[in-house]
Amino acid sequence: MAEASSGLMGSIRQLLSTLTSIVSTRLELLANELQEERLRLTQMFLFTLFALFCFGMGLLLLTVFIVVLFWDDHRIAVLGMLCTIFFALGVVMTLLVRGRMQVKSKLFSASLAELAKDRQHLNVDHE
Repeated sequence: MAEASSGLMGSIRQLLSTLTSIVSTRLELLANELQEERLRLTQMFLFTLFALFCFGMGLLLLTVFIVVLFWDDHRIAVLGMLCTIFFALGVVMTLLVRGRMQVKSKLFSASLAELAKDRQHLNVDHE
C-alpha cells in the first residue's frame, strides 16, 4: 500500500514539476517578447525622431533656397505654394499614421502559439 501511495505521490510531484517547468518556460518566453517589443519600439522612436529632424532641416533649407531663387519676382506666390504643399503632406502623413496605428501588433504571437500547442497536447493526452 505504501508503494502505491509513493507511486501516486511521485506521479503527482512529477506532474507538478512538469507543469511548473511549462509555466516557467512560457513566462520566460513572454518576458523575452516584451523586452524585444520594448527595444523595437524604442529604436523605432529614436530613428523616427532623427528622420523627422533631418527631413525638417532639409525642407527648411529647400524652402529658403526656393524663396531666395524667386526673391525678385514671385516670392509671395512661392511661399504660399510651399506652405500649401507642406500642409497637404502633413495631412497625408497624419492619415497614414492613423491607418498604421489601427493595424494589430504581433505581440505575444509566439507565446500564444506555444500555449495553443500545450493545450492541444493536453487535450490529446486526455482523449
